[in-house]
Amino acid sequence: MKPIEGRKRVVIEEVEPQIDCGRYPAKRILGDTVTVTAAVFGDGHDHVSGRLLYRHSSEADWRSTPLSPLTNDLWSASFTVDALGDWLYTLEAWVDHFDTWSADLQKRLDAQPIPGGTNPAAAPQDIPLALRSGALLLEQAAKRAEGTDSKRLADEAARLLKLAKAKSDVYENPLTDELIALVARYPDLAFATRYARELHLWVDRERARYSTWYELFPRSTSPDPTRHGTFADVKALLPSIAAMGFDVLYMPPIHPIGKAFRKGPNNSVTSTENDPGSPWAIGAKEGGHKAIHAPLGTLRDFDALVAATREHGMEIALDIAFQCSPDHPWVAEHPDWFNIRPDGTIQYAENPPKKYQDIYPLNFESPDWRGLWEGLRDVFTYWIKRDIKIFRVDNPHTKAIPFWEWCIDEIHKKYPDVIFLAEAFTRPHVMYSLAKAGFSQSYTYFTWRNTKDELQQYFEEITKPPVTDFFHPNLWPNTPDILHATLQNGGRPAFMQRLVLAATLGANYGMYGPAYELCENVPAKPGSEEYLNSEKYEIRHWNRSASNSLAPLVTLVNQIRRNNPALHSDGTLHFHHVDNSNIIAYSKSSGDNRVLIVVNLDPTQEQAGWIDLDLKKLAIPHNETFEIEDLLTGTRYQWHDRSNYVALRPDVMPAHIFRLLRKPAAETPPTP
Repeated sequence: MKPIEGRKRVVIEEVEPQIDCGRYPAKRILGDTVTVTAAVFGDGHDHVSGRLLYRHSSEADWRSTPLSPLTNDLWSASFTVDALGDWLYTLEAWVDHFDTWSADLQKRLDAQPIPGGTNPAAAPQDIPLALRSGALLLEQAAKRAEGTDSKRLADEAARLLKLAKAKSDVYENPLTDELIALVARYPDLAFATRYARELHLWVDRERARYSTWYELFPRSTSPDPTRHGTFADVKALLPSIAAMGFDVLYMPPIHPIGKAFRKGPNNSVTSTENDPGSPWAIGAKEGGHKAIHAPLGTLRDFDALVAATREHGMEIALDIAFQCSPDHPWVAEHPDWFNIRPDGTIQYAENPPKKYQDIYPLNFESPDWRGLWEGLRDVFTYWIKRDIKIFRVDNPHTKAIPFWEWCIDEIHKKYPDVIFLAEAFTRPHVMYSLAKAGFSQSYTYFTWRNTKDELQQYFEEITKPPVTDFFHPNLWPNTPDILHATLQNGGRPAFMQRLVLAATLGANYGMYGPAYELCENVPAKPGSEEYLNSEKYEIRHWNRSASNSLAPLVTLVNQIRRNNPALHSDGTLHFHHVDNSNIIAYSKSSGDNRVLIVVNLDPTQEQAGWIDLDLKKLAIPHNETFEIEDLLTGTRYQWHDRSNYVALRPDVMPAHIFRLLRKPAAETPPTP
């Protein structure tokens, strides 16, 4: 390969963050400081310098900040993202002849003989020549500079020439820190190397990183068990949901439900006229994905609910399920958007031997794939215009990933504050690909990680780079589809345990309620993760004021989350050793806010053990006595050094959420 310019001698490689060689954008949150690292080096002994270039995609000009050396040819620089949306960044580096000359000059000066010493000698004759070389570099810098800076550099060049002509036994270094900094402002970029890629960075709003979700079925919210719930009924529940500390209210599909092959209770293939059907069987003669199921109310009622939700400090998240009932208008209008069987009928969804005749999947290999893509995108934009900015997307892994990359990019160009949650319980590569394609958050395998080793191994994977550069996990201990055996068999202690784990391991978490706070735990049949009398197929009427409700604990845990910034992100998650395999301990920190969580993973027996704290991670000196407060009970304890004892009864409280205080109460000076 013949080089275009052979005088570019600097190499730039190992740039981070970088997702799949720059194929996808890394992700950050508005206000974050983004640190970029790279290996930057050249041949020989010449010094190199460089800078990080960055800009929002709406800006024409690059901003820049200098690279700082780390070790072993690694360099870094940082910038703060101050706008939502797409950012670009790259690196530029060059041989720094002035810095090389400056360092060599100092070596020459250090080698000068000491006058009056035991072996006096004349001053090295190369110093005047070196000063002349420096003057030439300053003259060149003066030509690149402007205004008073140019004059100052030219004057300094003249001063070096004057020093070179003067005779001296010993030379002092003529450079000042101010002069060196001035030259650095006007580098010689004639042979600078620009990194081959302009890398992209997507910046979301804070709720993409920290959110607390509550899922309910609007049709089950009526206080009157004889009628269908409405948006007005949901509106009446907003104060209590907000009081529990949730900031996202998620509703399953609110669209008309098809009647053809409608499912009955417990997923029965037969139904009666009074059975409401599954909300995920979307579409009827009244409309499809842009229409509202009439028993819930009108568009005006929906708009009123959205506005009221925001007044309570929350947002509505809508479920977008790209599938259709046989009654959906698209079936007649766009039959080629579906799979046609040899007999001319449309293929319904199935996972042999299971059949789902009430749902038609979409065909992403349709000849009219462009029309299909645009039609699906328009569903999002329709609801965005009704002030919906969060979408939980049903089974996105069963739709073409290139579609999601295009669709989310199309939405974000105009609405960068929209958040997409992927309900993708699928293989790791597929789950991660959806995140790279643009999904802001993703469901995880948390539900199926129950032992100490399983939890620690999984969360050490998803809370560290490179995964954290593109993936924001959202932890759900249950969903309408998933009632794990841990909850079925562990009773109320298991619900308490999994609540604390979800809310503290993840900055994003959610629950399907009120099934969760009422500890609903009966499966459809042994070995099944489906609920008996599932709300997916029938209207349920919940006793939200039941005496055994976990709502008070949920409220407390969410309040602890809100009051402790350490729990607002996942990047500082660190596990601490415990000598009991049934007890897990981990910490998070944000500045002076340090939180240590200890959970008994056995819902049936008291467990005790010694925690071996990583004091460095907790910023606690060795051999120090310190105070901790259990935020669940308000009790304070004094601990000493690394090794400390805990015992947890699951029937009382299976967890501690400790806040670490700086000093024991006795050592804390009184407040003036």
